[in-house]
Amino acid sequence: MDYPDAETVVLVMDNLNTHNIASLYEAFEPKRHSPWPNARIHHTPKHGSWLNIAEIELSALTRQCLDRRISDLDTLNTELSAWQNATNTDQRQVNWQFTTHDARIKLRHLYPKN
Repeated sequence: MDYPDAETVVLVMDNLNTHNIASLYEAFEPKRHSPWPNARIHHTPKHGSWLNIAEIELSALTRQCLDRRISDLDTLNTELSAWQNATNTDQRQVNWQFTTHDARIKLRHLYPKN
């Protein structure tokens, strides 16, 4: 196990029909007991824009923290930790401005004609 001292390892899995606990046993040798005794599986929302939110956060991380050359791993870890703490403290939220009404106008070619 990569993290033997961790209290809990959270495995984030999206909700594609191919991503379930059985897919882990296809990738890893099955054992009599759980190979991940301290693992917890967290599924992403079935319907939602979690991927968009992740991409927004990665973009912000790139612009705010990784926009320069960082010379060594210790400095990188310090910078990432500081960025993460500031981001978590800020507790900002995504303000979706693309409404259902807007979608019906912009994507009208996808809707059936009555």
